[in-house]
Amino acid sequence: MSTFSLDPGPDQLAVRDWLHGFAADVMRPAAAEWDEREETPWPVIQEAAKIGIYSLDFYAQQYFDPSGVGIPIAMEELFWGDAGLGLAIVGTTLAAVAVLANGTDEQIGTWAPQMFGTPDDVKVAAFCSSEPDAGSDVSALRTRAVYDEAKDEWVLNGTKTWATNGGIAAVHVVVATVDPALGARGQASFVVPPGTAGLSQGQKFKKHGIRASHTAEVVLDGVRIPGSCLLGGKEKLDERLARAREGTKRAGGKNAAMATFEASRPAVGAQAIGIARAAYEVALDYAKTRVQFGRPIIDNQGVAFQLADMKTRIDAARLLVWRASWMAANNQPFTSAEGSMSKLYAGETAKYVTAQAMQILGGNGFTREYPVERMHRDSAIYTIFEGTSEIQRLVIARAISGLPIR
Repeated sequence: MSTFSLDPGPDQLAVRDWLHGFAADVMRPAAAEWDEREETPWPVIQEAAKIGIYSLDFYAQQYFDPSGVGIPIAMEELFWGDAGLGLAIVGTTLAAVAVLANGTDEQIGTWAPQMFGTPDDVKVAAFCSSEPDAGSDVSALRTRAVYDEAKDEWVLNGTKTWATNGGIAAVHVVVATVDPALGARGQASFVVPPGTAGLSQGQKFKKHGIRASHTAEVVLDGVRIPGSCLLGGKEKLDERLARAREGTKRAGGKNAAMATFEASRPAVGAQAIGIARAAYEVALDYAKTRVQFGRPIIDNQGVAFQLADMKTRIDAARLLVWRASWMAANNQPFTSAEGSMSKLYAGETAKYVTAQAMQILGGNGFTREYPVERMHRDSAIYTIFEGTSEIQRLVIARAISGLPIR
């Protein structure tokens, strides 16, 4: 087990500086254009792939870094560059985490590389969990997976929504119900290979923020996939379902969707910190150079105190994220829902800091001539997706009380 440290060391600092250069030189100049276009920024993803940022190897190196902070550092820098472009670059990792969390070694080796493609032919992947009637309530999923024993195939039917890269992905990872009577414990994750018949894109959403990231419905109509596409394998699933039917549950056993979200929450918190830090830096620079009544506006306590609070919250959020990430990397249990704490506080911080940045810039902050209005729009999703702030508080409250709070 590594020692928790606030000094990530020379290797991670080098990675941070490398990513910061890409964010500053490639992402920021392109951010406003792709936000307006509301299209997948394939050229930016390809640039990231060419230098090794968009690759399974890069994320694996950060994920398995013993310091535990490799992924948070990477996320913060990319989302400092731009959240929409950042999510277009890292959105595939949610599907990859689903395979890593639930799949066998063979499945990981088969599917994870196909999610990214190659620098000359980049691909993306999608994780499909939410449904029109099942967002926070993952136990209400209606998408069904039925096993055809004669053909050793699974047949998927249903509609998924809010899927990042949904419909344009090469590989889709779909959470579906195998035994409806068991609720969330009767679900499993499935890989839908490229070009599988019956999978199509439904509605593409026009969003308030993160507009360079593709978000859409995924329709599954009689989708047939090989038995080998059940993550973890059928034997493991049958054992888990049998325990659930007997009313027992393996200690530490997780629902397929929740295992993915739990592993990714600190990383999502780090994304929010990147947005907040970017907005804070714009506001600080503006406050130092904007002159009113004969002096820079930062000379006024009203502005200076705002910036002090913004910086304090950003640093506090980063500490929560780094703690949760280190704990996860070192197999320390989240006894007080530390992962949810980090995502909750970082998401709320991003909304607060970007709003304050707009206030400090005044009328300029409300225009698209300055990036803080885009940052504010982008930040709004961080109290909603991957568990709303209310759900995070519920998870934390249950963890600290030991009670089934509703």
